[in-house]
Amino acid sequence: MMIGRSVGRVVISDVRPVVSCGQWPSRAVEGETLTVSATIFREGHDLIGANVVLSGPDGQGAPFTRLKLTGAGTDRYEADLVMGRAGLWGFRVEAWADPVATWRHGIELKVGAGQTTDELAVDFEDGARLFLRALPGLPEPRRAELAHAVAVLRDDQVTDPHARIAPACAPELAALLDAHPLRELVTRSPLHRVWVDRPRALYGSWYEMFPRSEGASLDPPRSGTFLSAAERLPGIAAMGFDVVYLPPIHPIGEVNRKGPNNTLVTGPDDPGSPWAIGSVHGGHDAVHPDLGTLDDFDLFVARARSLGMEIALDLALQCAPDHPWAKHHPEWFVVRSDGSIAYAENPPKKYQDIYPLNFDADPIGIYHEILRVVRFWTARGVRIFRVDNPHTKPVEFWEWLIGQVKATEPDVLFLAEAFTRPAMMHALAKVGFTQSYTYFTWRNERWDLEEYAQELVESAHYMRPNFFVNTPDILPEYLQRGGPAAFRIRAVLAAMLSPTWGVYAGYELFENAPVRPGSEEYLDSEKYQYRPRDWAGAERAGTSLAPYLTRLNQIRRDHPALHWLRNLSLHQSDAPEIMAFSKRLADEDLVIVVVNLDPHMARETTVRLDMPALGFDWGDTFTVHDEFTGASYQWGRDNYVRLDPSEPAHVLTVRRHS
Repeated sequence: MMIGRSVGRVVISDVRPVVSCGQWPSRAVEGETLTVSATIFREGHDLIGANVVLSGPDGQGAPFTRLKLTGAGTDRYEADLVMGRAGLWGFRVEAWADPVATWRHGIELKVGAGQTTDELAVDFEDGARLFLRALPGLPEPRRAELAHAVAVLRDDQVTDPHARIAPACAPELAALLDAHPLRELVTRSPLHRVWVDRPRALYGSWYEMFPRSEGASLDPPRSGTFLSAAERLPGIAAMGFDVVYLPPIHPIGEVNRKGPNNTLVTGPDDPGSPWAIGSVHGGHDAVHPDLGTLDDFDLFVARARSLGMEIALDLALQCAPDHPWAKHHPEWFVVRSDGSIAYAENPPKKYQDIYPLNFDADPIGIYHEILRVVRFWTARGVRIFRVDNPHTKPVEFWEWLIGQVKATEPDVLFLAEAFTRPAMMHALAKVGFTQSYTYFTWRNERWDLEEYAQELVESAHYMRPNFFVNTPDILPEYLQRGGPAAFRIRAVLAAMLSPTWGVYAGYELFENAPVRPGSEEYLDSEKYQYRPRDWAGAERAGTSLAPYLTRLNQIRRDHPALHWLRNLSLHQSDAPEIMAFSKRLADEDLVIVVVNLDPHMARETTVRLDMPALGFDWGDTFTVHDEFTGASYQWGRDNYVRLDPSEPAHVLTVRRHS
């Protein structure tokens, strides 16, 4: 009976990075070093080699990069590839028998064992013939070296075995043949895909703002506009933020409009929730008339761009009862037995001002309408979308939508706001979402933070975290009870642990009042009313966290080690309240962060560093510079640390002793 083959003569298995056995592409960004690895072996004792072939979106790439054995007896090979421009790349691992290396290894053992030239005559000729087979694969200028080695192997006048093999086994020639090997029994892996994004997909600092609150008035009630909100942009840029994220800017429904603090009773001047999208003024492709016009929005986008920032727009696929879709496409919603359209519910919560879409009735119509909406905004300069509750829509829809957009606009990014089950969060990342909100907001204990950080590193080949310290929906208990120190601690953790982090406006003013005890909702939430803030007054009074956030973002920009996720290392601390970790970029940049997680009292400990993870030997010492205080210290393996809530963290950059 014939048995189908699933492996080649040389076995290749466990290729990485691969997402779900190759079902979806893994992820990287332009300029990122991607480590490709595989387990490779064959029967017997003959030596093998391996390489990886990388192909770019235009078919160009690195045709041959040698994989190196990671350790004796491991059968694990790896190579580092630097990714090029954005788009869909592919790589294939090739493994092969290496007859030249096998011969070289064998002849060196035989000569070392004392065999004579007469005993080795056939071995010399076998080597000469192998080298002649390898000759055409060498660069023309280097072929003379190999021809000389062949001549000496065949020279019977050379009676010393060591001298006979010396040219053939010279390190220079061995390196040349490693780079241009004679390959036999070549086995190839399937083609594995890698989607490469622009760098902002991995690294950046986000700031969330409601444009209607900037320049707003409470007495008399008056909305801010795109033009007044643009006046806030220089202050955000000065703090070092790269992305300004706007909640929905579309017309807000009049039917069942929510009042202050999510009440059902509204007055004529209550603006309602921006997530109740749509009215007689338009839907997802319109802007709220109180904010201005589409031309005003274009000016806002251009102003942000001139300051080195870009705009992220909310993509919330839901409708107010008076959205044009509800009138013209009632089949896009769930119709109840009494003929009414069902509003959104998450029992016991009710969202009477929102109709969720029903993707089952007319999926083709809904899919293409949403694609039209996305392309409407990308045509106006929006390159980032923060997607509201993507876990309540079909995963297959997101795979289709993101694929359609990126096929023609590969620079467009999508952030998944999905605080839900891990399986769903990971599935959304796999099918195309560029970034994901995370559980960071609720991770406060050291063990929990360390465990979660490790989990994110392990999935970094497809899921990129965005560590928001707060959102309009989430005021964590830690911030409610921890005072100003809690705001500093969470900002340091987010900014240093994750390449991308974000804050929601008001964080720099230490806003922490919940609507009621035990709730994570803000009192007088900006989701339901205007919230003008006195930014300048807080800075003049010295009560703003803005200088601290500015310093964090400057440290991030100055230190490229902080732009990555996979380079995170955790270190030991004798106190459970103090967390220590580092990020290292080869020998170019090294940052060590030590944080007191207790916002109420000073803590002290001995931090025990994993020296090899830092690129040091266990007995080495080095100088660290505190980026906040300017102080310098001599550090080694074990280091005493005391951190007060007023200065809850060391961010230490390392100077190596020569």
